[in-house]
Amino acid sequence: MATKSLFSEEDLLCPQCRGIFSFPLQLKCGHNFCRACLKDFWDWKGSKICPVCSTVSSYIKPPINLTLNLAANNYRAQMSRNIGEICSAHNEKLKIFCLNDEQLICLICQLSKQHKVHECSPLEEAAQQKKAEISSRLDTLKKKLKVLYKTKANWEETQTYIQTQATETEAVIKEEFETLHQFLRQEELMRLSELKREAETKTEVMSRKLETITEQIRDLSTSISEVEKSLKAPDLLFLSEYKQTKGQMQNPTECVRDILINTAQHLGSLEFEIWKNMGRLAKHVPITLDPNTAQYNLSISPDLSSVQWGNKKVLPDNPERCTSQMCVLGAAGFTFGKHSWTTEVGHTKNWTIGVVLESIKRKEAVFLKPAEGMWVISLCNGDSLFAEAYPRIKLSMKYKPEKITVELDYNKGKVVFINAANSSTIHTFKGKFTERIFPYFSLGLPEDSQNQTTLTICPVKIKVDVE
Repeated sequence: MATKSLFSEEDLLCPQCRGIFSFPLQLKCGHNFCRACLKDFWDWKGSKICPVCSTVSSYIKPPINLTLNLAANNYRAQMSRNIGEICSAHNEKLKIFCLNDEQLICLICQLSKQHKVHECSPLEEAAQQKKAEISSRLDTLKKKLKVLYKTKANWEETQTYIQTQATETEAVIKEEFETLHQFLRQEELMRLSELKREAETKTEVMSRKLETITEQIRDLSTSISEVEKSLKAPDLLFLSEYKQTKGQMQNPTECVRDILINTAQHLGSLEFEIWKNMGRLAKHVPITLDPNTAQYNLSISPDLSSVQWGNKKVLPDNPERCTSQMCVLGAAGFTFGKHSWTTEVGHTKNWTIGVVLESIKRKEAVFLKPAEGMWVISLCNGDSLFAEAYPRIKLSMKYKPEKITVELDYNKGKVVFINAANSSTIHTFKGKFTERIFPYFSLGLPEDSQNQTTLTICPVKIKVDVE
C-alpha cells in the first residue's frame, strides 16, 4: 500500500531502459537510473552527465535511492505473485482447470468454443486430484530410484568381484603353467641324464679299448724287432725258428661298433615325444563347469571339473547365476549335433543331472520337468531314482550307479542316461529343442561336514594320432 501512495507504475520504470528499477541511483538533478544503465551510458558518453537533462553530475559514485529501490522490489515481487493468476486473454482470475488440455483457464475460457466440450474441474478439486496423481508417480520414481541405488551397489560389488575373479584365475593359470614347467624341467633333466650316462659308459669303453690297443702296439713293436732280427740270422737258424717267427707275425685287428652317441635316439622327434609324454600329465574333460552360473553355496574345483557343497560365498547376482536351485551349468551350450559326458556321482545320496534350456528360470523356483525346459534324472535319499517328468517316473535300480553317461542328440531331440558301469540305459527323454542346451548339475544338502557331496565330470582318454 505504501508503494501505491508514493509512486506510480511510471515512477518505477527506469527512463533509460524502461524496465523496473534495479538498484536505482539518484543524481543531483533528481533523476533516477538503474545502476547498470547509468554506467553503460557514462562509458559510452565518456562524461558523467544526466541522460535526461544532460546536467553534469558532481557525484563520483551516485547514492542508491533506497526508498525507490524498496518500492521497485515490492512491485516486482507483486508482479511475480500475480503472474499465472490472471488469464492473459480475458484478464480474469484463473479458477478452472481443463482436464483435456491440462491447463488453467478462467470462467470465460470455459464457456468459449475452445474449452466448451472439455472436462473441467474447480481449481481446488483439480489440484487435489493432480497432486494425488503426481504423488503416485513420485512414489513410483522413488521406488525406481531405490532400485537404481540397489543396482548401482550390485554393480559396484560386481566390479570388485571381477578383480577378485581375475586374480584367482591368474593364480590358477600360473599354477597350471608351473606344473607344466616342472614337467618340462624334469623331462629335460631325465634326457640330459640319459645322455650323460651313455656318454660316460661309451667313454669308459673307449678308455679300455685304448689301453688294450696300447698294449697291442707295444707287443707288436717287440714282435717286429724280433722278426727283423730273425731275418738277419743264418739260414739254418732262421729255418729252425721259422714257426716261432711266423706265429709272432699274427696281428688280429678289432672293429669297434656302436660306440658313438646315439644322437638320433636323443633328438629324433624330441618335441613330439615330450608332447606325447605330457598325456600322462594332461587331463581333458568334455564338459567344464561355469562358475558364473553356480549357486552361492557351491564350490567349483580350480580345473572346473567338479562341484561340491561349500560355505556360502559373496558373489554378484549376475543374470546367468542360478539362485533358486543348488545347481551349476556347463560352460558350453549346444545347438546341434551329438554330445556325451560322464559324471561320477559316487556315493552322493541326492543329486540331479541332465540338460536344460538356456532360458530356464534361474532366480525363482521351477518344477524339474521338460515343460520347464529341463530333461533330468534325480537320486533321492540314496535309494530312489526318478526321471523328472510330470508326473515323476520312478526308475528301477538294481545297483546304485556311480558313474552316469549323458548322451545328447540335439537334432533328434533325445537325451539318454546310461549306467557307465555296464552300459545299460537308465532312461531316455524325447522332445524337440529350439534353443541352446546346457549340461545341468545339482546337489542336495550334505548329511554332515565329513561326508561332502561331490559331482565330478570324468576325464576322457587322450590319444595322439600321427598321419
